[in-house]
Amino acid sequence: MDNKEMAELIDIDGLSHEIEVVTFLNSEDDKRQYVVYSKGEIQEETGNQVIYIAKIIPDGSIFKLEEITDDVEWSNVQHLLKQIANAQPNS
Repeated sequence: MDNKEMAELIDIDGLSHEIEVVTFLNSEDDKRQYVVYSKGEIQEETGNQVIYIAKIIPDGSIFKLEEITDDVEWSNVQHLLKQIANAQPNS
């Protein structure tokens, strides 16, 4: 059964793209939220799926995605991802 969560992403040029939401992340202080998503692209060299991570910015009734450009913020997001990767599955 395919339970992919799909969303519409409208780029800066106004073009619509369907993306798969992989997961959401909340900063440890709960002040920022991030989305991990895929556009269905496969990296040629490895065969792995390409994923993207962006900061979610609420803007009225829509949400905008913003690139993470701050090194400290990026380090914090990587820490959140490692926590997920190292989490023990529920038995």
